[in-house]
Amino acid sequence: MTAIRITDDFTAETTTHTCELPIDSLMGKERVKLDDTTLRDGEQTAGIVFSDEEKFNIALMLDEIGIDQIEAGIPEMGGSEIETITRIASAGLNASVLGWNRANVKAIKTSIDCGVDAVAISLATSDIHIQTKLFKDRAWVLDTIRKSVAFAKENGVYVSVNAEDASRTGIDFLVEFAKAAAAEGADRLRFCDTIGLMEPFRMYSAVKTLREETGLEIEMHTHNDFGLATANAIAGIHAGATWVNVTVGGLGERAGNASLEQTATALKYLEGQEVRIDTTKLFELTDYVMRAAGRELYPSMPVVGKSMFSHESGIHADGVIKNPKTYEVFPPEEVGLERHIVVGKHSGGATIVSKMAERGVEVTREDAVAILALVRAKSSRLKRALTDLELCKMHDDYMSKKEGN
Repeated sequence: MTAIRITDDFTAETTTHTCELPIDSLMGKERVKLDDTTLRDGEQTAGIVFSDEEKFNIALMLDEIGIDQIEAGIPEMGGSEIETITRIASAGLNASVLGWNRANVKAIKTSIDCGVDAVAISLATSDIHIQTKLFKDRAWVLDTIRKSVAFAKENGVYVSVNAEDASRTGIDFLVEFAKAAAAEGADRLRFCDTIGLMEPFRMYSAVKTLREETGLEIEMHTHNDFGLATANAIAGIHAGATWVNVTVGGLGERAGNASLEQTATALKYLEGQEVRIDTTKLFELTDYVMRAAGRELYPSMPVVGKSMFSHESGIHADGVIKNPKTYEVFPPEEVGLERHIVVGKHSGGATIVSKMAERGVEVTREDAVAILALVRAKSSRLKRALTDLELCKMHDDYMSKKEGN
């Protein structure tokens, strides 16, 4: 059993003084590795296209923060995709560089020719995909994955076998599929919750069975259709998965994938795990990717949204002013952000005192209460928070009237 608490210095550690997890967790037995697919599944988000230079820059930034593996794209697309993946693969990165492929020998050869050191071989395993998309049967799937993996291993690359739509695949066939791939030398199995319909308890059960029955390393590839991508990825890790496929900002097909920033910080602060990621650069990375994608890094985005460390309501602001740990799990600097105490309708007197003190102005409690009433009225009228300049002017006007009386 594992139980986690957050210590005074914001780190997570094992403890017996909080509620224990109602599962036998394998988390911590092996270091969890992150495989980023922003350049593949992230770019498959409807309407998103990265330029070749943006793709290369994103790869450099991912490598700089310490990502373990970069899924650089789909070489089979040809053209500049091949050129960019080859450029990334030859850039001397610390990260492994992986090319994504259909279970097709010709496609896999295209990846290998790009100079990648790893390939993903993706093949549908659910009956709905096999019968209505591929127009094949299970025997064909098993034969195809055997041939594909054998070819890749003969060429000396690391092989991730992707079970597409694994979450709608019967567990017995999923185990058979994994064993067929393992027999040809596959290095890991990617469990793809392709349409995001799993929840953590069923995910834990499925991954635990796969790990026990096949002995393969398991990678989580979770989609966010029901808002559970990161939770499902964490559940899979508790069951023994040692890889997580993530994207910056949670980009990806439809509602997206488990996000890099959420997964990395959840592992570090909620689970107390070693994460070889420079989290201080997460905001810079996410901001760049979102700009390249033409998407907004919205304020309430988990982990890297500016609202994460913006406090307005009186009780919260007062607590943070006294001790940031009262309402923040980790300090803003940890992900490259800053803390903001916002002055607005829901502010309290402590915010007025603190804000003015930042400017060397001492405000009594009585004056703070009076100014607060003015702040709330103006904020309600303007339907927004006030700027520091507006607060200072309000303070000066109030003091002038008070002294004039």
